[in-house]
Amino acid sequence: MKRLVISVCRRERGTVRLPIERGGRARRLDAAAIADHLETLVVRRKLWDYVRVRDACAGGCGTPGPNITVTIYPALHPGERPDHISVGWKTYVASLDTLDCLARVIDENLR
Repeated sequence: MKRLVISVCRRERGTVRLPIERGGRARRLDAAAIADHLETLVVRRKLWDYVRVRDACAGGCGTPGPNITVTIYPALHPGERPDHISVGWKTYVASLDTLDCLARVIDENLR
């Protein structure tokens, strides 16, 4: 399974209305709430070996936030040490409100 580092700048202003998981009710989320809910999803799904949420610039300060950037790393083979060479990335700059739920950030990038 790939590894993800999800960057959310908790200082960004703005909110989006979005369910946390598919089929849930939409909630108004700011950047701090988005980071907290992503961390909760990681724990609930036991993905701590594959997904990390960090407070860092997501690259969208000049646009309405909140914004997220996902850095994608290759899967590790048994005994292999992780490196810091990404194989892809995806940004959700000014586009989070187009998702059907926040969990989509994890789901579509771990595939």
